[in-house]
Amino acid sequence: MVATELGLCLAKLGHSIHFVADNIPFRLTDLAVGSERVFFHEVQSMVYPLFNTPLTTLAEASKLTEVLEEYRIDIIHAHYAVPHATAALMAKDIIKTCNVCKLPAVVTTLHGTDVTLVGLDKAYLRTTQYAIEKSDIVTAVSDYLANYTREHMGVKRQIKVIPNAIDSERFKPDPPDSNAKLRLRYAHPDEKLLIHISNFRAVKRTSDVVKVFAKVSEQLGARLIMIGDGPERQRCFELVQELQLGGRVSFLGSFPNVEKILAVADLFLLTSSQESFGLVALEAMSSGLPVIASKIGGIPEVVTDGETGFLHALGDVDSMAASALKLLSDKALYQNFSQAARQRAVNVFNERQIVPLYVAAYEEALDSLAVQLS
Repeated sequence: MVATELGLCLAKLGHSIHFVADNIPFRLTDLAVGSERVFFHEVQSMVYPLFNTPLTTLAEASKLTEVLEEYRIDIIHAHYAVPHATAALMAKDIIKTCNVCKLPAVVTTLHGTDVTLVGLDKAYLRTTQYAIEKSDIVTAVSDYLANYTREHMGVKRQIKVIPNAIDSERFKPDPPDSNAKLRLRYAHPDEKLLIHISNFRAVKRTSDVVKVFAKVSEQLGARLIMIGDGPERQRCFELVQELQLGGRVSFLGSFPNVEKILAVADLFLLTSSQESFGLVALEAMSSGLPVIASKIGGIPEVVTDGETGFLHALGDVDSMAASALKLLSDKALYQNFSQAARQRAVNVFNERQIVPLYVAAYEEALDSLAVQLS
């Protein structure tokens, strides 16, 4: 999502953007790809009986090399250290043998699990360290992640912190009653509508979301929307039945236009055990939703505790439910939090503030490359 939105913003500024991936990003529309400045290149790989898994890094490096040769690319922006930065560095080395090709700079952005989970696995530690150290510029989406990378991976180099951005015109509150029909699909007029969006992995602790909602619904009329899919979805569904919440919780699966649902909801729940930033919390805030979340990782850099939402210890569903009830039961307090959430998203994380930081990082990477070549 971050890579796609950033690329489209850069295209609007006049840059030519080439997306290289094994599938077209779901936020990259056919219309965007058909424009003069946005291109998509599919990475193809083969399954060979000698190997247990596809050779992803090699396939990416080969496709990147083709793109570099054909389009004389200035910057490769790799989102995730492994495997994408590794493939970018390999392609950069390959292109050195081409006398008529331009040598690109490599910018790597760390998003979270590439460092906190995959990168720390002994099977990938040294290659992750190599990818980070050899990139021309490295950025991270939060201070938490930058510090974590230096502390746990033994990385010595500078890591620039550039937070995720939000399209505040796409994610914005609906005027009162402007989309009443959509809201009525999920909640009665006198009920509060809570929402959670994730990929339903274990680190999202989606069962805690259900438990928080169960406690809230004991005190006031409320409904819950669960958007996304993943390994924990069935477990959540079973918990809903166990807690006799059937009919009050809607599982929508993958839902591309989440901004429409966020705009009609009242409160966002995020109970994760690990979040390097919390982009979905930012999308909720931009939509005017206060956020109830775990006080972990980079979330405190996004959600201001006591102003745009409430942060609680991991797994403390009682306190989370109490904070949710506090907000949903006090109209004036809710409005203050809703307005503060929207203002923070617009003033701190708007694309107009964040995209120039990436442009500056690109320019610095090119300057660094020029020094290396001189």
